[in-house]
Amino acid sequence: MLFVDFFDASGTLIGIANQAGLLGPDGKLPRAAQALAADSVGTTAGAIIGTSTTTAYVESTAGVSAGGRTGVTAVATAVWFLIAMFFFPLFAVVAGAPAVTAPALVVVGVLMARALGEIEWNRLEYAIPAFITVTMMPLTYSIANGIALGLLFYPVVMTARGRVREVHWVMWVLMAVFLGYFFFLAE
Repeated sequence: MLFVDFFDASGTLIGIANQAGLLGPDGKLPRAAQALAADSVGTTAGAIIGTSTTTAYVESTAGVSAGGRTGVTAVATAVWFLIAMFFFPLFAVVAGAPAVTAPALVVVGVLMARALGEIEWNRLEYAIPAFITVTMMPLTYSIANGIALGLLFYPVVMTARGRVREVHWVMWVLMAVFLGYFFFLAE
C-alpha cells in the first residue's frame, strides 16, 4: 500500500507541478516533503472516516491548465463538491453516463501526454524506461506499478549501455525493493 500511495502521489504531484511550471531548475519539486506529508495525512484521514482515498489526482492538471496555481482552484472545487452533495440524486443521473465522463478523461489524458514530448526519445537509456512506465500504467491499471517498472528497468538499461557508474545507489536499492515487490507482494 505504501508503494501505491507514494508513487501515485509523487507521480501526480510532479506531473501537475511540471504542467504548472512549478518545478525547480533542477527538475525537483520544491517543498515535496510538505506536499507528500499533506497527501499522507489526507489519505490516512480519509481511511479513518471511511471515504475513498483522499489524495492528489491527475485531474488536477485540468485546473492547472485553466490557470490554477495557488490552491484557490482546489477550494472552489471543494465548494462545488459541497453543493453537489445536496443535488447528488440529480447529478448521479447525468454523471453516471460514460458519455459525460469520457470526454473529461480524454482531456486529462491529453494534458498529461504533453509531458511526453520532453523525454529524450533518441537516447535509449531514457526512452526504454519511459516507454515501459507509460505503457505499463494503463496495462496494469496502476500508476505505481508503471513507475516501479520504469525505475526497475532504468539501472538495467544503463548497465546495458555501459553507464553503470552513472546510476545512483538509490536506484539500485529501489530496483531490489521493486523486484521484491513484484515477486513476493504482487498478486
